[in-house]
Amino acid sequence: MIRLENISLGYGTRTLLEGVTTHFEAGTLTALIGRNGAGKSTLLRALAGLEPLQAGAITIGGQSIAELDGAEAARRVAFVATDKVRIANLPCEDLVALGRAPYTNWIGRLQAVDREIVADALAKVGMSEFAHKTMDRMSDGECQRVMIARALAQQTPVILLDEPTAFLDMPNRYELCRLLQRLAHDEQKVILFSTHELDIATKMCDAIALI
Repeated sequence: MIRLENISLGYGTRTLLEGVTTHFEAGTLTALIGRNGAGKSTLLRALAGLEPLQAGAITIGGQSIAELDGAEAARRVAFVATDKVRIANLPCEDLVALGRAPYTNWIGRLQAVDREIVADALAKVGMSEFAHKTMDRMSDGECQRVMIARALAQQTPVILLDEPTAFLDMPNRYELCRLLQRLAHDEQKVILFSTHELDIATKMCDAIALI
C-alpha cells in the first residue's frame, strides 16, 4: 500500500497540492486525472522518491520513501516516464534487464535467475518474440509494452506510469489499459497512471484520483 499523509507538493514558490491524505491499495489500477499543470507528473515523481515534498510524508508498506536510498527505492517503486524510447542498438531483453539493476552485484552482472525474471516479464506483456529485436523497428504500443516489462523486471510492489497512452491510437490505449488492469489484479500490485482519457479511466480502472 502507498499512503500519503497530509502532503504538500510544488516547485519554487508555487504549491500544486496541499494537505492531501489518501492511500492506494495493492491489487488496484488507479487513474490520476487532472488538467495540464495540475501536478500529475510531479505527484508521480514524488511517489517514486524523485521529487521532494513541501510537507507531509509518503510511505510504502509503512516505510517512508524519503528514508530510502536509490537502490532501496528502486526495489519498491518502478517508474515509466511519458517520453518515447527508441534505442536502435539495444535488444529488448537487454533493456528489460535494466530493471534488474537494483538487485545485481556491483558490476551489474546478471545471474540465471535475473534472466529468468526478464524472460517472464516479457512473457507477461506478450512480447517474448521481440526479445532480440530493437525498439527502432517497433510500434509505439509495442515499445510501451517493453517499458512495462522493464518495470515488471524490477519486481516492485508499485508501478507508476506517466501518461502511458499518450502516443497510442484508441485501440492500443484500451489494450494497454487492459494489460495494466490484469497486472494489477493478477500480480497484486499498486498501479497508478496519469491520463487525460476520462472514458478509459471510468471503464478500465478500479479507482480515479482527481487533482
